[in-house]
Amino acid sequence: MVRIAVAGAAGRMGSRIVALAQEVEGVALAGAFEKAGHPRAGSDAGEVAGVGPVGVSIEESAENALQGADVLVDFTHPEGTLLNVEAAVRTGKAVVTGTTGFSAEDLQKIARAAQSVPCVRAANMSLGVNLLLKVLADIARALGDDYDVEILEAHHRMKKDAPSGTALMMAEAVARALGRDLAQDAVYARKGIVGERTKKEIGIQALRGGDIVGEHTVLFAGQGERVEVTHRASSRDTFARGALRAALWVAGKPAGLYDMQDVLGLKGKG
Repeated sequence: MVRIAVAGAAGRMGSRIVALAQEVEGVALAGAFEKAGHPRAGSDAGEVAGVGPVGVSIEESAENALQGADVLVDFTHPEGTLLNVEAAVRTGKAVVTGTTGFSAEDLQKIARAAQSVPCVRAANMSLGVNLLLKVLADIARALGDDYDVEILEAHHRMKKDAPSGTALMMAEAVARALGRDLAQDAVYARKGIVGERTKKEIGIQALRGGDIVGEHTVLFAGQGERVEVTHRASSRDTFARGALRAALWVAGKPAGLYDMQDVLGLKGKG
């Protein structure tokens, strides 16, 4: 049995992870926490998640919540995640995080933490998206530079970072397959007289509105035809189930930085 502690247990993702932990075989909820002063602190995590009492109260301390756990599961925000990862390192717990919006410096801090504890970090934990990353690389290699690449992503109005971590993952997969440097070739906005599109550009555009869970389309546009590959998430449970699968996988692994390609056994295939 893998015991998890859920960060942001009263939030949109945290509450779904708490709820689904009651259903997924091999997982047990051992801890839950929120930031100090949160109005749901002290409440039963299951009641907050809408599944009834589970006997685990929402703590205001990550370290307290982690005491009886094997794995920290975190979908919060960059600043909070870094603090939570530090707590996991101090208590010797594995980490699963789906937080997005990290800076390059933030990612370096997580990589250093992964030298002490096993850590799965992925911008998207759905099975479909991670399979799609391999498909996109295959398409990009086959079509080459004769097809223009544009990525469009849409999310709910509350999302703070743009473009989404998933869109960046897709762009990186395409850029690697085409031998391009995303830092140089990505175009995030166009306005005014911008001139003709270059052959190397990888366009990444973001839409925000309503309650869209997550939609991503990668467009390969050639002369006389275009190929469009789309993934639509209709429920956050897709990501929550992926996180629980990652928690089951990472428990007991050696220290290191992993992603969902590792969890799903997709690396080196295809």
